[in-house]
Amino acid sequence: MVLEQITIITAVFIIFILSKAIQIVKEYERVVIFRLGRLSGVKGPGLFFIIPIIDTVVKVDLRVVTIDVPKQAVITRDNVTVAVDAVVYYKVIDPSRAVNEVENYKYATSTLSQTTLRDVIGQIDLDDVLSKRDEINLSIQESLDISTDPWGIKVTGVTLRDVSIDDTMLRAIAKQAEAEREKRARIILADGEFIAAEKMRQAASLYEEVPVTIKLRELQTLAEIARERNMIVVANSIEMGEIAAMSKALQNKPK
Repeated sequence: MVLEQITIITAVFIIFILSKAIQIVKEYERVVIFRLGRLSGVKGPGLFFIIPIIDTVVKVDLRVVTIDVPKQAVITRDNVTVAVDAVVYYKVIDPSRAVNEVENYKYATSTLSQTTLRDVIGQIDLDDVLSKRDEINLSIQESLDISTDPWGIKVTGVTLRDVSIDDTMLRAIAKQAEAEREKRARIILADGEFIAAEKMRQAASLYEEVPVTIKLRELQTLAEIARERNMIVVANSIEMGEIAAMSKALQNKPK
């Protein structure tokens, strides 16, 4: 009877030891093993064995993790307050460093993402924040990647999700854009007037050199007015004769 009890206890103990000794991790997981407090190695994926009680394990997920950086107020370089939130994507590439180099790599990466977002936005003007999001995303990603590299973490992407500005600043931006459009319109109008004035100066010089041309232009204008308004224009026959004579003389003038 006692022998049977010992056998049962021994069998239960062996089953318990085996259940603790046999470990299985998935394809996207790795296990960091510590033996009596010392780093023993990294195992996985699949089946492996550990020594119960002596070995302790820390499981690490190698898949891409998404961090939702909460919206926070940031002051840009030109002293404008904006509310910015972002999404950060990262993954563990070295499980041993992720466990040994930082106490909680998930919390550390999340906190670092918030501070880096504020630092990068604080060095940029508001206009660039609104128009150069791709460059800002890349800048934040590079800064995060450099800081998390000692932890065995790779930042794979950063996306600014929303940039909010208060109503007062929105109205100021709208006024600035309207003033810019009005300035461009005035410049275009001034350029047009300058070109027209230059053409008129050239025409005046031509009329001064050949006086008959201004009379011909006058007759052409009268003809256009008569055609558009259904009018009949009666010209002085003497003037017509003079113009015809001057035109003929001009044509016969030796070149």
